[in-house]
Amino acid sequence: MNKVLTLAKRPVGKPALSDFNFIDETKPSPAEGEMLLEAAYVSVDPYMRGRMNDAKSYVPPFELNKPMEGAIVAKVAESKNPDFAAGDYVLGSLKWKQFQVSDGAGLRKVDAALAPLSAYLGILGMTGLTAYMGLSLIGKPQAGETLVVSGAAGAVGSVAGQIGKIKGCRVVGIAGSDEKVAQLTSKFGFDAGINYKTTDDMAAAIAEKCPEGVDVYFDNVAGEIADGVHQNMNRFGRIINCGAIANYNDTSAPTGPRVESMLIKKSVRMQGFIVFNYEDKYPEAIQQLARWLKQGSLESSETVVAGFENIPQAFLDLFAGRNNGKMVVKV
Repeated sequence: MNKVLTLAKRPVGKPALSDFNFIDETKPSPAEGEMLLEAAYVSVDPYMRGRMNDAKSYVPPFELNKPMEGAIVAKVAESKNPDFAAGDYVLGSLKWKQFQVSDGAGLRKVDAALAPLSAYLGILGMTGLTAYMGLSLIGKPQAGETLVVSGAAGAVGSVAGQIGKIKGCRVVGIAGSDEKVAQLTSKFGFDAGINYKTTDDMAAAIAEKCPEGVDVYFDNVAGEIADGVHQNMNRFGRIINCGAIANYNDTSAPTGPRVESMLIKKSVRMQGFIVFNYEDKYPEAIQQLARWLKQGSLESSETVVAGFENIPQAFLDLFAGRNNGKMVVKV
């Protein structure tokens, strides 16, 4: 049999295990031109929370009682496709199934000899690309500037901060525990860190750690943390809106300080983006990330959860901050 993970109901507020359902299907067989894929590593990501709502967005919502999907590294178990051989590993957006058939559309081969397979879901995958694109194309950090990263111990944030250091910036990261803050400086080379859970006044904490103000803010969380950073932005600063995990489980529209006056007075640019905006730049970005990784300029961090049956809990753990770096499930 073939285990499949479906969306049982749309969550209200914070998702729960009861929002997911496992079903068994007959293991499929590939037709001519197809191949049978066996999931090896499954990516769980905060953006998936938005797809659980029945709302229009940049990607269609998940359908009720249908398999969820996301980035997966899979092994070709059987092939009747001339472009792929049994034993190959591929990366693509696939259903949350242990086994599935594919004609190869939208898949690319990955090499387990060049990097661990899980890295293609993290630092060499969507999360690494997100950090690279957002920082390089929107933030455009310059040597000597100050970069602040929220969600800094997460998959995207840890890479964004390291790229900032490569670019010659002073980098301050915001994370949710003393352990994570220590990791930012000891492992990822950040200059300083802030534990938002033990900080009562974020604006004051940013001012202390960034005495010359903030030139670039890579925002993964929004909410009150962003409010505090905004108060410390320098003239001609750049704000990269990558994620808003603080608001993903809200049941009503969030309210807070208005940013328009700050943007005008300080000539600050604020831009949201999704990584898919820059698909044409993926090859060069992957090559650069791979070079930095090989040179030792980038450190990869991931939390690996074992077992297909643990995908829902791994997803929920993202919102409790139980991950260090990229969260992946090893099937």
